[in-house]
Amino acid sequence: MIGVRNGARKRARLVALGAEVPERIVTNEDMAKMVDTSDEWIYSRTGIKERRFVAEDEAASDLAVRAGIKILAEAEMDPLEVDVLIVPTASPDHIFPATATLVANRIGAHRAAAFDILAGCTGFIYGLAQGTALIESGLAGNVLVLGAEALSKITDQTDRSTCILFGDAAAGAMLVAAPEDEVTGFLGFELGADGSGGQDLVVPAGGSRMPAKDGPYEAALSCIQMNGREVFKFATRVMVESCTKLLEALEMHVDEIDLLVAHQANQRIIDHAISRLGIPPEKVFNNLERYGNTSSASIPLAMLEAREAGMLSPGDMTLLVGFGAGLTWGSTVMRYEPT
Repeated sequence: MIGVRNGARKRARLVALGAEVPERIVTNEDMAKMVDTSDEWIYSRTGIKERRFVAEDEAASDLAVRAGIKILAEAEMDPLEVDVLIVPTASPDHIFPATATLVANRIGAHRAAAFDILAGCTGFIYGLAQGTALIESGLAGNVLVLGAEALSKITDQTDRSTCILFGDAAAGAMLVAAPEDEVTGFLGFELGADGSGGQDLVVPAGGSRMPAKDGPYEAALSCIQMNGREVFKFATRVMVESCTKLLEALEMHVDEIDLLVAHQANQRIIDHAISRLGIPPEKVFNNLERYGNTSSASIPLAMLEAREAGMLSPGDMTLLVGFGAGLTWGSTVMRYEPT
């Protein structure tokens, strides 16, 4: 990638979506065979009925490659036209190299700069903000943002508080530069982080704080650990606050929003937020029931399925909001302007 700023003002435009989910479906009944739970218990507390798990020999990059190929096809773009590939992920193939570099190589994006974003379930929003900044500064023309997760590989399947929640998927979007007088693009972002809550959602082992080479250590330390009560309190608060701050900064009323797509973590969190924001349920798309929490892949996967369901159409003003490990949060308002 070679990026040089020029005088022609551009706006970032979302033109294509794509997703890939594993074949293996794990239902709540399957979960009840692994831990002390039931379909009614899980669904009443989370809104989840089933989730997808990768195969033993699959990783996040395998899903990302297949999703990336679909996005390139929808955008009618040659892989060599991609300037930057950003992969938000909480379950990378390795600490390094970045999963994005592996994906770029396999999809043929050999001219692209490639890097991961580690912002938990907010990763896709952070990735959109980074892609928008690169395009609107003139440093890139085409940016592929591709959330990819194999969370089943880092989840303790004997821990009822976490194993019922998480699933695997990859999904993302292509952003391209367009003349600002022709498109609306992204109107703004509201991003934030509060590291004081970092230990409330964490994988303790495997980094420099607790290196794997210092093992053996309890296997659970290499899996997701979550303080569910604190994360729930955080999510219900920041989802409303982030959207409200952004809409106020844009001098927009919630009635101007055609569709809300939130990170798919817990149905009770989403219901609380839309009630506080005053957004009617018919303007909200959820697919949590079928996939569970797929972290950085959840928002673009929901956007794609909203389009397939007729709820996302060209020209729609869309509010996206995410929250997750870090603790992090972010929201954006954009007009959907596909190719």
